[in-house]
Amino acid sequence: MEDMTETIIQVERIGLGLILIALFVSVIAKQLRLPYTVGLVVIGLGLTFFAPEQLEISPELIMGIFVPPLLFEASFHIRFDDLKRDFGLITMLAIPGVIITTGLVGMAVWGGTGMAITTALVFGALIAATDPVAVVALFKQLGVPKRLQILLEGESLFNDGTAVVMFGLMLGITIEGEFVLTESLVSFVKIAGGGVLVGSFLGFIAAHSVRRISDPLVETAITIILAFSSFLLAEQFHLSGVLAVVMAGLVSGNVGPRGMSATTRVVVNNFWELIVFLANSVLFLIIGLSIDIGVLVGNWQAIIVAIVAILGARVVSIYGFSYFVKDMPKKWNHILYWGGLRGAIVLALALSIPLGFPERDRLLAMTFGVVLFTLLVQGVTMDMLVKKTGIIERTESKIEYERRHARFVANRAAFVHVGEMNNAGLISNYIWQQMQAVLKKRETFLLDALQEVLTENPSVEIEELDTARNEALRIQRTTLSKLLREGVISETIYGELISEVDQAITEEHVNWSQLLKNGISEQAPIKKMMAIVIQEADLKNALKALSTAGFGVDQLPSTGGFLNRSNVTLLIGIPEGREADVLPILENACKRRIQHIHSPQKGSILSLVRPTPVEIGGATIFTFNIEAYYEF
Repeated sequence: MEDMTETIIQVERIGLGLILIALFVSVIAKQLRLPYTVGLVVIGLGLTFFAPEQLEISPELIMGIFVPPLLFEASFHIRFDDLKRDFGLITMLAIPGVIITTGLVGMAVWGGTGMAITTALVFGALIAATDPVAVVALFKQLGVPKRLQILLEGESLFNDGTAVVMFGLMLGITIEGEFVLTESLVSFVKIAGGGVLVGSFLGFIAAHSVRRISDPLVETAITIILAFSSFLLAEQFHLSGVLAVVMAGLVSGNVGPRGMSATTRVVVNNFWELIVFLANSVLFLIIGLSIDIGVLVGNWQAIIVAIVAILGARVVSIYGFSYFVKDMPKKWNHILYWGGLRGAIVLALALSIPLGFPERDRLLAMTFGVVLFTLLVQGVTMDMLVKKTGIIERTESKIEYERRHARFVANRAAFVHVGEMNNAGLISNYIWQQMQAVLKKRETFLLDALQEVLTENPSVEIEELDTARNEALRIQRTTLSKLLREGVISETIYGELISEVDQAITEEHVNWSQLLKNGISEQAPIKKMMAIVIQEADLKNALKALSTAGFGVDQLPSTGGFLNRSNVTLLIGIPEGREADVLPILENACKRRIQHIHSPQKGSILSLVRPTPVEIGGATIFTFNIEAYYEF
């Protein structure tokens, strides 16, 4: 009993130590604009020189403890509407892309190292799974287009499952010494398809259970159970646990939140963000700690062959399959190519190779070498590549706003600092009075210059107002919690008010510039509402035009009918006497264009393949009277 207690205490010490290191590294990495997971691996490598012995990591630990929450959180936050736009490319990269990678890498390793072809194919399968964790956070920080983020994450989520299935098949073929194509295909479909069905079923059950419960803690617990039970259940029936978790997250994340209260959505999102941060932190530290530098040096030639092989195979899959996607910028291919990092899944698969397997140690060395290369080279240089390709559009107005805002903040900091020096007696009141006048005059000038940029560029103004809104709501939530703890308000009032704040937090499309105008000037009463359906391509121009004209806009997702394309429904309150202003605004903002659909052509042999040109654009408008209108 004492030995067990001592073991538990030792595990707690190690866990807390790893988390403290992770917190320190994440802060430093953010300052250096590097993926914090890269920093964790580097620190882990450094710690190996001080560790008494090499850390042994269990593949069951990675696959059973770390992988489910990482996959579930990523898939839970991907919307079907975002995924379906490039689902064809994601599917090609995740299924035929993994199969091609397995074959190409296997052939290259076989030719370059003299390894048996079956053993080389095992390596090709295990190394095919990508893990963009190290760059996704950087993408969000840099402001990379959301569609590109979805492409990279979507590929990783689905190719993880495919790679695990391929690895199992290649490993079985190598051990058993025989390969039957039909049996392998049936096995592939059974394992992958079964995992998809299990995850979808459990995700659907969990999503509908959440709708019947109104308790944030219970609903959060349901998502925890779903993440791990989908993996365990699928594995129990020898199906793909990885694909089961991905589908459970996708289904529950797209169906469940509709039945969640705003408070529950905030709690669930915050919980999973924390869990993923902790899981990634500990996992990447362990990766660094478990790597034996001596083994890597001893197999440097095989590692170079493996790196060249995966880079070459990545060229074929990314640039080959993206050729069929006509509306994607070509320079995105470079980001997708260089973003094919390897991580947790790859290591777990390599470590799960049986002890008696031919050249197991060499395969492990190659795997660790590839993981280190992708993290320390590709991960570190991704920031530079993103900037070099110019995929982040920073307008002149945005740059000028940043310049003027920085000058204003610097001047304000100087004012505060010199005032504190005066209060401390470090400078005289006479000098302070003179400096105060100069700094205040400069502040007034800089404030006017800043206001000029915001007035001329509504999009920049709206972005800053959104930031201010989020901070205002965050402090409101904190204050309500403090009032509850101090007994100033009851649980009932707290629940009522916190729901209002959380509803505002989860609301993505609020035009604060219009709300502020309503607060500082007299507005005509709003007696009518307009529902305006526009094409997604016209959204940015329409929002900017309506905002400039002083209309508050709320945005709802929707789907076009026979075009089967995403569109957007805008809801706006119309001040009395301004209904006629909306039509000319939308006529200028929404451009007409020709798009093609595949529809039957009467009497034509090519009825199923001939595209029909259809002119779309403009807006569909519905106007209705209302009894009352409130903004909050």
